Amino acid sequence: MNKTELKSFLDEKVILYNNQDFIESDPVQIPHLFTQKEDIEIAGFLSATISWGNRKMIVKNAHKMMDLMGNAPYDFVMSHREIDLERLETFVHRTFNGQDFIGFIKGLQHIYQNHIGLETIFSQNIEGNDLQNSIHQFKQHFFEIPHLSRTQKHISDPMNGSAAKRINMYLRWMCRQDNKGVDLGIWKSIPPSILSCPLDVHSGNVARKLGLLTRKQNDGKALAELDLNLRELDPIDPVKYDFALFGLGVFEGF
Repeated sequence: MNKTELKSFLDEKVILYNNQDFIESDPVQIPHLFTQKEDIEIAGFLSATISWGNRKMIVKNAHKMMDLMGNAPYDFVMSHREIDLERLETFVHRTFNGQDFIGFIKGLQHIYQNHIGLETIFSQNIEGNDLQNSIHQFKQHFFEIPHLSRTQKHISDPMNGSAAKRINMYLRWMCRQDNKGVDLGIWKSIPPSILSCPLDVHSGNVARKLGLLTRKQNDGKALAELDLNLRELDPIDPVKYDFALFGLGVFEGF
């Protein structure tokens, strides 16, 4: 396929998958449960954090996270007492355990109390035409307070060569608003044009088959290559093609 044919093909797949039917099997359904901005962004952040492995298990455990916080995530983050955190100790999703969950609650409280909030901390640290420095700075601030060293591994750092798939997916949820009902688009201070594609094994394999990616590893360098090629197809909203790449890989076995 030439570039025009490739764009047409991928645009069709975006239309096929970027609609409300997508929500039913995806962890993006968790932030959709809420209406208050802070509830949406905290629910989204925690759900994205555990988004690796079996999708049904991700959704199940993300719902459990919300239940453990009384389905009021912002209120829980800001108003919890130490005794309230004890019930989180039983939580586990793969290598993310109850102690990590407690650490994340304290980290989020720190972000809202001392850095104005999640949107502000990401939007204040943009450098160039992507959000890699924003993610790096967010991680630095998130772990400014006392924490277990093991918990740090649950936030990827692009400055260490990571593609940071889960946090880029979270940023897509928060910043894209195309009225299709999937991404929530509640953050207005970050343009969708600088978002990065959530690169994982599915999107990476499809991207290679389509000639959008040559690098074999799904790392930061591969993400930069993929971003460059997707921005040529649509400079305004390049990460809409995540729906096409993911859908082709997961639902069509492309």
